[in-house]
Amino acid sequence: MLTRQEGSLQLATEEGTVSTHTPEFSRVFEKYHGLVFRTAYRITGNAADAEDVLQTIFLRLLRRNSSVPAVEKEESYLRRAAVNASLDLLRTRHSEQRVPLTEVSEPVHDPPDELRDCLRRAFVCLSPRSAEIFALRYVEDFTNRQIAEALNMSQVLVAVTLHRTRRQLQKEIRSYFGGHL
Repeated sequence: MLTRQEGSLQLATEEGTVSTHTPEFSRVFEKYHGLVFRTAYRITGNAADAEDVLQTIFLRLLRRNSSVPAVEKEESYLRRAAVNASLDLLRTRHSEQRVPLTEVSEPVHDPPDELRDCLRRAFVCLSPRSAEIFALRYVEDFTNRQIAEALNMSQVLVAVTLHRTRRQLQKEIRSYFGGHL
């Protein structure tokens, strides 16, 4: 049951515990919900999936144990959380939707849609770290320096990872199109 108590909203979660929805949580949600949604939408390509990711991210924040230290770089943390949750969602969907090639008919999508779908499938095959770095660079327009700072790694390692990831994605996409791309 939802009740108001001195400016905070108490919510019952699935596990039966009670979390307190504080003005701080409201501030973070109001400030960053658009960023989380846009990030998720760019990766999943689907508004419903982006909303699922948005809900997942903020429910996790709401359920955080009060003994866990506060997040220092909120924007960076939430963007990375959105990237990772989106990739998790795509991986889950990919593993659930495998269809034998004999059941696949002629493509019914426009080539741009088909290419986007192919890229999403190839994205799922990447390691989580590579996918995260690639998404931060090419979906979220982070610079290599910003990625290095956000992930606490060297710019050289970011550049090498991006190079290898682009190569791997190129191979995946070429194989999808029968080497004709």
